[in-house]
Amino acid sequence: MFEDNEKGQVGIGTLIIFIAMVLVAAVAAGVLVNTSGLLQSKAEDTGSDAQAQVSNQIDVVSATGQVDSTNGDIDTVTMVVKKSPGSDPIDLSAATIEYTSDSESKTLTYAGTPSANEFSTTLEKGDSAEVLDDSGERVKITIDASSIESSPAGIEPGEEVTLRVVDQSGATTVYGVNVPDVLTGQSYVRV
Repeated sequence: MFEDNEKGQVGIGTLIIFIAMVLVAAVAAGVLVNTSGLLQSKAEDTGSDAQAQVSNQIDVVSATGQVDSTNGDIDTVTMVVKKSPGSDPIDLSAATIEYTSDSESKTLTYAGTPSANEFSTTLEKGDSAEVLDDSGERVKITIDASSIESSPAGIEPGEEVTLRVVDQSGATTVYGVNVPDVLTGQSYVRV
């Protein structure tokens, strides 16, 4: 059927089309490789952010309220906090605290001394009053409730306040402050 002397011929047009197809395939492969690399990078970043929001938790070890001797309300709330095991370092100076009561709702930021829109930190145990690096470290967060609550000046007996601590990664810790109904004769109470 086939003779040995038959030869195939390829025209210059066919050769150009073949080279163009190879170039288009190479460009398409390059775009796919770049796109998959970009998607992988974004997926890793999203995964890291989601993991930080879930695992970076602040544990409240204890919380107390200082009773104002003149009006009998809680004028200062202090929380001793620590980093949960497995959490990344938590920078309290970059955190916010959302203070919510029946009459007030404010977002507090870090400052050297607590005021109406700020909270302060004091080192209890460890290396830094602003950053929780180790789960053995303890930092006291102080909130001036008397400057936040407009009337009366402080948290009244029987009132509840929600403190939502949001750290630099977006992880949230919620702590409920429940003031006892009777504060007579006490200077500090567990809240």
